Amino acid sequence: MTPVVFEQVAIEFRRSTARMNILQRTAKPQVYDGPTQLFIGGQWRDSSDNSRFTVENPSSNEILAEVASATLDDAADALNAAAAAMVVWNKLQPRARAEILRRAFDLIIEEKEILAHLIALENGKALPDARAEVAYSAEFFRWYAEEAVRNLGTVSLSPTSGARILVEHRPAGIAVLVTPWNYPAAMGTRKIGPALAAGCAVIVKPASDTPLTMLALMPLLKKAGVPDGLVNVLPSRRSGAIVDMLLHDPRVRVVSFTGSTEVGRQLLRSAADCIVKPAMELGGNAPFIVCKDADVDLAVEGAMLAKMRNLGEACTAANRFLVHADVHDEFAQKFALKMAALKIGYPTDEGIDVGSLVNSETRDKVVELVEDAISTGGKLLTGGKSLPGKGYFYQPTVITEVVDRARGLSEEIFGPVALIQSFTDESEAIRRANATEYGLIAYVFTRDLQRGLALSEKLEFGMIGLNRGIASDPAAPFGGMKQSGIGREGAREGLLEFLETQYISVGW
Repeated sequence: MTPVVFEQVAIEFRRSTARMNILQRTAKPQVYDGPTQLFIGGQWRDSSDNSRFTVENPSSNEILAEVASATLDDAADALNAAAAAMVVWNKLQPRARAEILRRAFDLIIEEKEILAHLIALENGKALPDARAEVAYSAEFFRWYAEEAVRNLGTVSLSPTSGARILVEHRPAGIAVLVTPWNYPAAMGTRKIGPALAAGCAVIVKPASDTPLTMLALMPLLKKAGVPDGLVNVLPSRRSGAIVDMLLHDPRVRVVSFTGSTEVGRQLLRSAADCIVKPAMELGGNAPFIVCKDADVDLAVEGAMLAKMRNLGEACTAANRFLVHADVHDEFAQKFALKMAALKIGYPTDEGIDVGSLVNSETRDKVVELVEDAISTGGKLLTGGKSLPGKGYFYQPTVITEVVDRARGLSEEIFGPVALIQSFTDESEAIRRANATEYGLIAYVFTRDLQRGLALSEKLEFGMIGLNRGIASDPAAPFGGMKQSGIGREGAREGLLEFLETQYISVGW
């Protein structure tokens, strides 16, 4: 990096630090007064043993709410409510179910600002990200309102027996939905939408760090016309025991989980006992490849989206930047300047780009990975520090000359940190990109479409962002290869996860 450009980065770095110090003196806690009970059978209720747990505001370390902690008895009640509601739901015509889902979309959009502020408070993400999540969340109800009327089967003539082959798709059964903290609304609606469109009842187990948004969605679904008991929400600190109990009930036929690969393995073991159909969206380790002929400015804009969307707390976040040596310095300089210019602050304040990480464990891991990358030879261009005081704030960080043994290249960072390596041979870049147990998403930037498609086909990832820093879309199948998951969410494929195929052989 040239001295002039490095000085520009340093200036922006100092400005960013000053902004964060001001934040800590002016940030004030905010109060949550929404639902904090379990939602079972369309009713709010305390847990059977009256136990509760606290939800923290990660930006101020204040207690945001105390939430009911579900027990095994509560889970049993949710199962009974779901079973009864599923009978009612499947008596409705597909068009009637579709209209309810579409109404849910409208109601969420009407409450967009309230929900966005709640997401910012319990998750720590800044309002731009929170607003984007609400819009994305609502879209799954609109998309699956359209898919609900297109559960199409086939009729064909057997070429040997002369019988008709009649194929249709039936609701699989009650679905258990286990959602993570990084998208408190979207990871739930991405599952609830297709499950309801398919005709299934659901039991949602939201992450204990961020249960409030999912609870806040329930009055909207009820107002939209969702029958009591069709969607049940069980926040709990007894997550493992509750989910294991649910997966051993014969009425549960689908488990849909978004989270770490390690937890996914545990759920798969539980699901195996009763052969519960798994839909798993697990960890990622996304490479971001910038080819020699890439439009560097476009690549930088894509990198800002792929890295900083949701503060990097996403399985789709770019984790490893592989940049051709011919454009490495230009890319690194421009990227570092943009990262240093981001405004860090209290997430519900307007004009803030970067909020707080969700908890101390996430922040501490980011600290460790950055220290490791630098101690093993990496060069810090900007950032590299957490903010002292209240909240789990960490500076947007860019490190170049990262060595292969750096932990951040093999572990999910889940924070605003970009690790950059250079390459000269594209085949070597592909080899390094594929050298991971994960296979969720990869990003490729090149001006040559033929080259981009050829590289995409060599990458062992379920999704490719080709000259795009965002690939998630309700109309597209979201999911990974290898240990990044089983099945797909979104699109037609997402509906099929909650359906069973039935074949009838008939003659007429």
